[in-house]
Amino acid sequence: MLKAPHPLSPSKRRNSDAPGLLVGGRPSGEGGDGAATGGVPKRVKPEAAPPKVLPVQYELCAYEDIVVLIAHMLAELIETNDALALRSGHLTRFHSRTAPGISVLDYLLRLAKHATLSPPLLLSMVYYIDRLCALYPDFTINTLTVHRFLITAATVAAKGLSDSFWNNSTYARVGGVRVAELKLLELEFLHKVDWKIVPDPDVLVAYYRGLVQRCPAYQLEDEVGGEEDDDATAIADESDGSEVSNDPDEGDEQEEGKREAVTKGTMTTAQGKPPDAPSQA
Repeated sequence: MLKAPHPLSPSKRRNSDAPGLLVGGRPSGEGGDGAATGGVPKRVKPEAAPPKVLPVQYELCAYEDIVVLIAHMLAELIETNDALALRSGHLTRFHSRTAPGISVLDYLLRLAKHATLSPPLLLSMVYYIDRLCALYPDFTINTLTVHRFLITAATVAAKGLSDSFWNNSTYARVGGVRVAELKLLELEFLHKVDWKIVPDPDVLVAYYRGLVQRCPAYQLEDEVGGEEDDDATAIADESDGSEVSNDPDEGDEQEEGKREAVTKGTMTTAQGKPPDAPSQA
């Protein structure tokens, strides 16, 4: 008496429709996009968003964008200086015992919103970083110093550069420090920078442009216009002289017209004109 073949016997595997396919299996190519490749289907990478265009004049820029630019720069400084701070044993009045739980971006947004910091005041705070680091070698921007520095710089900039400002209790409440501590921080800061807190207007322009250049998410308006002008100039250069006349008489007429124009003194080129001399005022 013959026995029934086992479901997984060689005869069953040989008689299956697809080679190497067990009973109850799926043919290759079925069961999703990743079955054919044997892995997870590839995800299409999202295209990077184009940079946001900012006005050339920082006074016209929204304070939220200025805050993002400054926070991006501070993040780079903190990443660099945190390792140096571990090797240095010098503590300043701006050092915290532990890093605050709020991020630099959120903290700076809080200061700008509730302390009404305008773009000139925010850029002046960037100027204070360089000035304080130059005159106070023990100070560096890192995780433990950035928050106390920001509230101190915001208070000094608002009280020293703005026509209207809040009192110290308001700045202390917004910054999350005590009023007595903010007074000590403010006095320490003014002594270290030698009470010189008014930056040159050209310095603020340079800081604004530098912040935009180092942040890939932003671009100045004049840079966008310059790229379009370059493209238009390249197209115009390609179109000039692209058509060559086969008539020899036409070329002779053009040369004769050029000689006549030179004789009359009306043919000038932009390359031959000297630039206007700067004012000596």
